[in-house]
Amino acid sequence: MEIRFENIVLRDMKESDIEDYVRWFTTEIQWMDWDAPWETEMLDADAERKRWTEYYESVREMPDDVTRWKFEIESEGRHIGWVSSYLTDENYEWISANQVKDGQKVNRTIGITIGECKIWGKHAGTNALRAFIRYYADHGCKEIYTQTWSGNVRMIAVAEKLGFQECSRVKEECEVDGQKYDGLTFMLRISEYQH
Repeated sequence: MEIRFENIVLRDMKESDIEDYVRWFTTEIQWMDWDAPWETEMLDADAERKRWTEYYESVREMPDDVTRWKFEIESEGRHIGWVSSYLTDENYEWISANQVKDGQKVNRTIGITIGECKIWGKHAGTNALRAFIRYYADHGCKEIYTQTWSGNVRMIAVAEKLGFQECSRVKEECEVDGQKYDGLTFMLRISEYQH
């Protein structure tokens, strides 16, 4: 499956993406300073290659009518990162699909990672999120959420630019380089989305 929007393409994973993931998780790790730097788990190249090969094998023949939780991002023919989504509960905490109880409200929460730091600041990430939001809107999603931490000023700016509004703040939820930061959740009502 492939979605074209402005200067980016959202697409399913290709086997050639595996080596990009190995590089992004072992040597070109600048993105980790912004994603969730308190959670970083480092593996060696062989372990990362095995992990991403197994993931690729699990998704490579996914039918087009299956709703995706993750897309790779391409810009100018180059694999630069990924967008993904996960579920959060009524307290904006991560929850797996098999933990959801009948009638429980869950939120579709999206995120983005641009592993190629030379692309930062060129709007590819913003456009990838726009395309991902439209994808979920086309699949009946009424609200989209995103989460970050108060030190990630780029992600906050992108969320606000796209029309997200802060709906939850957990004071001093995480610590980075000895400093405490707030955990932030933002919400976007699809009916109000104009981008």
